[in-house]
Amino acid sequence: MKHFISLIDLTSHELSGLLAEAVRLKAAHARGVPIRSLSGKVVGLIFEKPSLRTRVSFESGIAQLGGTALYLPGNEVGLGWRETHADFARTIGQYLDALVLRVYSHKTVEGVAQASSIPVINGLSDWSHPCQALADLLTIQELFGSVEGRTVAFVGDGNNVARSLAVGCGRLGVRFVLACPIGYGFDDTFRDNYRKHVSEDFPAEVNNAVAAVKNADVIYTDVWTSMGQEAEREERLKRFESFQVNAELLAKAPPQCKVLHCLPAHRGEEITDDVMDGPASAVFQQAGNRLHTQKAVLEWLLK
Repeated sequence: MKHFISLIDLTSHELSGLLAEAVRLKAAHARGVPIRSLSGKVVGLIFEKPSLRTRVSFESGIAQLGGTALYLPGNEVGLGWRETHADFARTIGQYLDALVLRVYSHKTVEGVAQASSIPVINGLSDWSHPCQALADLLTIQELFGSVEGRTVAFVGDGNNVARSLAVGCGRLGVRFVLACPIGYGFDDTFRDNYRKHVSEDFPAEVNNAVAAVKNADVIYTDVWTSMGQEAEREERLKRFESFQVNAELLAKAPPQCKVLHCLPAHRGEEITDDVMDGPASAVFQQAGNRLHTQKAVLEWLLK
């Protein structure tokens, strides 16, 4: 059974194919050409975490492809505590054609997928956010014509978004640089997996934002305190203070540099209003691309 759990599971050819299909689907949508490749299909969405972009883009995308989306709150389903992941998967697979999970623990995604008779899509976990990274790559491709040979500077911590985007960049020939305070970089498990499955050439990691962006085509940032890290907020605000994406930092980057953010943003913390709303920002183009890349993933799994 084929799933979409982490970009590390995809080949470069598969990743390029998904981007190409997303381009086709986006163009068809812009022309008002209906595509009903999911006609008769029912896709379940089970979310333990709050969501705007992931939920709405999946529900809209499923509808645009002629399918039906069924939303189930995570606290109602009770994954792992109301019943085991395996029992849930063996039951739900008889009702649905695919399943999107947005959960706290990556082990939940893996546990359900292991027992599932239908495709499972990781809509976000603490370890990985492949749907976001796919939309990021499409946006970079649109901005520069191709992704290969570009440089992405991720200014933030080595979180789920950074891990997924680093893998996608490694697969497609993009240089990835992580700029973060000491102690907030990639963990050893990710380093080992990356070197084993992607490349021995691990992404660069620096502790100075200016050094990271000096050759960047893209500056990417994310919130400094993610869901589940609220107790660390005050400490993180202090540690990340010099890693804000603002006009001063953007001025240190090449003139063609664009700014991305996976949203929601904490304006005035990791990014300032003048950058997020300025001419270098492609943040909302990036958000819109979630719709088209996820439609491509659904087709890939269900056609």
